[in-house]
Amino acid sequence: MTHLHGPRWYERAGSARGRRPMHLGISLALLVGLIGMATGRRWLGRIGLGGWAAGTAEFAWRRIAPGPRTPGEIATMLATSVAIPPLAVMHWLRGLWRWRAVRPVPTAAAVLFDRDGTLVEDVPYNGDPDRVVAMPRARAALDRLRARGILVGVVSNQSGVARGLISLDQVQSVNRRLEQLLGPVDSWAVCPHGPGDACECRKPAPGLVLRIAAELGVQPEQCVVVGDIGSDVEAALAAGARAILVPTDRTRPEEVAAAPEVARDLLDAVNRALRGNAA
Repeated sequence: MTHLHGPRWYERAGSARGRRPMHLGISLALLVGLIGMATGRRWLGRIGLGGWAAGTAEFAWRRIAPGPRTPGEIATMLATSVAIPPLAVMHWLRGLWRWRAVRPVPTAAAVLFDRDGTLVEDVPYNGDPDRVVAMPRARAALDRLRARGILVGVVSNQSGVARGLISLDQVQSVNRRLEQLLGPVDSWAVCPHGPGDACECRKPAPGLVLRIAAELGVQPEQCVVVGDIGSDVEAALAAGARAILVPTDRTRPEEVAAAPEVARDLLDAVNRALRGNAA
């Protein structure tokens, strides 16, 4: 049912979840008890095993109470009541794992890239088109998207404008040079504000992603955002888009650890983005 109708199918169907939460609690209590005893923490073991015994007794009584309460029936109910919770949890976890393994990746309608450090080498506050250098495999990655009919966008923080270090005209000249090197971009979204401006567009805020999705006529959840630092990932997730991190020398280890997906390079990121699309 989860595979066919999603993880909250029971709510839409008006169905109860059954005893899964109780089975989880009983099984967890048993696990805690066994770990406590095995590691010499007897107080923890007693708490865990006590919780397991109480939960199992409650479950057994619910099954025994309706009758017929014959000795054989009671023995059977007691034995199966001990076995059912952990077996039910194991079956549920196995099914959940199999569902996640086969769950289709949403089809990408657009892939949005960070500019500096992702598509081109990061030159701080660059306003000179002659200093634009494409990142390895960037052209091949964008060409692959174009060949598949996937829209290409760029979402870029340019705080140098707010700091007075570069102008919007210089930003646009660098953007034009990028397109000369990497091919046409379907839409650009640039934030010219500084960190203290409290705008809604500067990454990690979702504004740039939401704006470009609207301009391209797609839903944010149909977008994949590819960037090299944590703020790119955070902006994507805040907008409801999928995020793929392509680490560089300036990517912090904690940003890599926190990213939902990490790619080796841009072409790997694009291949990941396309996995939900028809071949």
